[in-house]
Amino acid sequence: MPLQVPPAPAPALRSVLTALGSPTAVSEARTPSLRTAQGPAVPELPLPVHVLDRITPEGVSATRLAGWRFLIRCGDRAVAAADTMLTPDGWAFSHFFEGPYITSTERALHQAEALPQTYQPRLLSVPGLYMLTLWLHGDRTADGAEGHPAATDLLVPLAPAPPGIAAHRPHLVAELLPVLTHRVTPAPLLITPARTPA
Repeated sequence: MPLQVPPAPAPALRSVLTALGSPTAVSEARTPSLRTAQGPAVPELPLPVHVLDRITPEGVSATRLAGWRFLIRCGDRAVAAADTMLTPDGWAFSHFFEGPYITSTERALHQAEALPQTYQPRLLSVPGLYMLTLWLHGDRTADGAEGHPAATDLLVPLAPAPPGIAAHRPHLVAELLPVLTHRVTPAPLLITPARTPA
């Protein structure tokens, strides 16, 4: 089924288009593939980037919107991505980047299109595990900037995934979130009692 990509804020898209049109912004970017790309660079597939800050004692995920990410396509493939962020003056371009998450995001989006249900794609970052997932939200008409992962939503870990978590395998939030919570929670310190002198 086709994915229902949420519309990005117009100022966020404009800021990316302005950066792409700026020779200085492109030449200073640490993205060789963007600097050497042949043909026009086009921002597409805007995805809201949410950050998983913590899991509450009730098991509810506390997430916040961190920005919008656009894949930058040249020809038939994405060569980079552009992140935007919310500032006191509104949405602004943050930076260009490239790396394994670009192709991994594209792959996960193609996988999601083959699923029998229509989802709204988002990205969910788990900073404590250096992990990024494609979050497939079941309410495809929801505001992409709001909400929390529902138990029946899907999370698709992007490669590279943390050890022990399979990349590109869809997991129900209800199944994967407890695993992530366990991994992020620090282990209790073991304190050995002090010996008393004989």
